[in-house]
Amino acid sequence: MHSGSTSIDITGARENNLKNIDITIPKHRITVFTGVSGSGKSSIVFDTVAAEAQRQINETHSAFVRGFLPKYGQPDADAIENLSAAIIIDQQRLGGNSRSTVGTITDIYTLLRLLYSRVGSPNIGGAYVFSFNDPAGMCERCQGLGRVVTVDMDEFVDMSKSLNEGALLHPDFKVGKWFWNMYSASGFFDMDKPLAEYGKEELDILFHGTDAKIPFAWEGGTINSKYEGAVEKFTRLIMSKSAEEMSDRNRAIFERFTTTGVCDACEGLRLNEKVRSCKLAGLHIAEMASMEITDLVRVLSGVDGGSSQRVLDSLLERLDHLITIGLGYLSLHRATGSLSGGESQRIKTVRNLNSSLTEMMYIFDEPSIGLHARDVHRMNELLVKLRDKGNTVLVVEHDPDVIAVADHVIDVGPGAGTHGGTIVYEGPVAGLKEADTPTGAQLRRRSGLKDETRAANGKYPVADVNSHNVSGVSVDFPAGVLTVVTGVAGSGKSTLVTEGLLTQHPDAIVIDQTAVAANRRSNTATYTGLADGIRKLFANVNGVKPSLFSFNSDGACPDCQGHGVIYTDLAFMDGVKTPCETCEGKRFKSEVLAHTVRGKNISDVLNLTAEEAAEFFTEKKLRTVLRALNDVGLDYLTLGQPLNTLSGGECQRIKLATELSSMYSQASPAPTGSIGSGARASSFSARLNRLYVMDEPTTGLHMSDIEKLLGLFDHLVDSGNTVIIIEHNMDVIKHADWIIDLGPDGGSSGGRVMFEGTPRQLLDTRGSHTGDFLRRELAA
Repeated sequence: MHSGSTSIDITGARENNLKNIDITIPKHRITVFTGVSGSGKSSIVFDTVAAEAQRQINETHSAFVRGFLPKYGQPDADAIENLSAAIIIDQQRLGGNSRSTVGTITDIYTLLRLLYSRVGSPNIGGAYVFSFNDPAGMCERCQGLGRVVTVDMDEFVDMSKSLNEGALLHPDFKVGKWFWNMYSASGFFDMDKPLAEYGKEELDILFHGTDAKIPFAWEGGTINSKYEGAVEKFTRLIMSKSAEEMSDRNRAIFERFTTTGVCDACEGLRLNEKVRSCKLAGLHIAEMASMEITDLVRVLSGVDGGSSQRVLDSLLERLDHLITIGLGYLSLHRATGSLSGGESQRIKTVRNLNSSLTEMMYIFDEPSIGLHARDVHRMNELLVKLRDKGNTVLVVEHDPDVIAVADHVIDVGPGAGTHGGTIVYEGPVAGLKEADTPTGAQLRRRSGLKDETRAANGKYPVADVNSHNVSGVSVDFPAGVLTVVTGVAGSGKSTLVTEGLLTQHPDAIVIDQTAVAANRRSNTATYTGLADGIRKLFANVNGVKPSLFSFNSDGACPDCQGHGVIYTDLAFMDGVKTPCETCEGKRFKSEVLAHTVRGKNISDVLNLTAEEAAEFFTEKKLRTVLRALNDVGLDYLTLGQPLNTLSGGECQRIKLATELSSMYSQASPAPTGSIGSGARASSFSARLNRLYVMDEPTTGLHMSDIEKLLGLFDHLVDSGNTVIIIEHNMDVIKHADWIIDLGPDGGSSGGRVMFEGTPRQLLDTRGSHTGDFLRRELAA
């Protein structure tokens, strides 16, 4: 029996585009929120439910403690009742500094250290000794980082030149400069002899110094200066400083004249020799932490824990969770900063599986991202496990396989932005499949393979890729077609593309998942370049200067500095954000708002959606950018929407739109009325012969939006371009002209090209997980 209310009840929710809606979310169930991108799903789950749960938790602390906690404003709703404490498991990358690893972030390495301190032989001390973040355990040479920065001698010195000819290439060691004068005045060197002819002792003195004083004439007298070798001096003056202490000039010099490599003392293992002398199952702790988790489990399963068997059992349980969730290809020493958003989210999930707390509310943001179809069921099993422990699980998701595991579905829509914000369906999954909503329609739709695939008109050869788990792979990417690179997580897709294709073909245009640089002053218009054109239009029509129409410049409201709101710091209490009374949230001075174009002032224009703006503007340059925004499915974004409010998928698509607008401007003019209408092909006449590379562009996209994106890819290719996509989505895979499948599994079990060919040929191929699920998809 579960105590308390059986549902979370929300009355009059109006956050963002929500239209005063009432919602009932059942407790102790898995509820999946569906709907097109921008429909309001996140406004319900994150901006209303999660924000209020976190705000109320923070309210339980003293005013002093709240001063150190994140600030959450009260969501715009009449009532939110029966909330549980929330744990949010989002797509934000774990990040972390160079000392943060998979082992440390999950606390698994802590258990492994404890096991070594009790069972390892010989015994060398407590668990702290086995930490590369503790002075007792870290390698002294690299301070536990596993990597060292050294002078790049190929950049620092030209051995074919003499000192008088400028053999020392660092700008501070140029001929005639103070540092150079030391070597000239020392008498140690033949200044006209090429360094290549120097003996070992001479080079050692030049680079690493000797115990000597060098006399210099100075202000009519003589001073004796301690002699330093060139490398020694550079290390002391530049390399010993942190990045924050360096000037921009010194940072640029540092990056040019240094190289980072594996520590030669510990061979990258981070720990000192004493720690590495302690063995368990014939291996020291760094060797175990460097293994793939699947291999580590096999080794530890054969260990006798003795009196520490409970520690070993707990360690194996946590490692099994990582394997269950599809991360068995990682190692405990893998840096958290190198993890993808999907990998980060799954690690956060594993951390919470070990909790014995119940009556919690777990909130997931598209947990299927980055997962191959083979692994989605593993994520589903974890969602079920969290529910069965007595928790409420809320999931924002587009993947039909995740939707299928829901106990309850809330479909938001019907459209995006102003066309969304209402509940269009509530109930079981079976009912959603029959519902008259965009999500219901897509669940009923089953797409097949293309009737015909395009033929390549050339190739982008990639030869001998050797990085991570990809070893000696060579493959030709066909030109002039749509190629999809597939394979399970960790199979080597990103390595093949980034370390292979992009390294050997650096002119490619990359549209990846890296975040758009954003603050609350950056918005859709400023990022895409629309803002400059809009400001010039207002300036020309009204005969004033363009800077008046920028809320970051002359036009800003003096009271709120162009923010539109006043931020009030209440010291130990939560800060308050209130609309600016002077400009009424419009961000501009009143005299600026008096200037109009076609009946709208600058604030009115920034409140237009991309769809509305496409109807409003007649100017060709502005229409070109707006057309691109509409084509990538961002028609619901307002021109003034801050970039720091966009999802990862929206950020990726706004980058794509910015690139497309540049392409469109080179193509023939768009016919009247084509913006957002689907009649795009005629304006794609220029054969631009570019190579586009995209990393999971379907991230955050509803099934109906993926159809639009596929149409856009077709137009890119039909215009003479090559499009290469890393993707798991089956609709994209079915739409490909060519597939390169890696595998068969992740980590050391991957890194091989399993298949090259058309989707139809993949159906007849055995041994490929992608082929297995493609057959299943078409048979459904």
